[in-house]
Amino acid sequence: MARPPRTKYLTKKDARRLGISLSQYPNFGPNGNITGMRKLYYGDAFLVKSGAYVYKVPKRVYDKVPG
Repeated sequence: MARPPRTKYLTKKDARRLGISLSQYPNFGPNGNITGMRKLYYGDAFLVKSGAYVYKVPKRVYDKVPG
């Protein structure tokens, strides 16, 4: 079975620099477990962590994030 895409990390400073607004995407907060949430809801989703929140973003946004 193929491994899901890894979670990338994005600082608020880098988000502003790249012109990425994460607030428009579904997210879960600091009490969520990335592995558990991926299994339960997202599957092979593209996830970006910024601050204490993890956002499910489309591939075009995921590809913009360095790392």
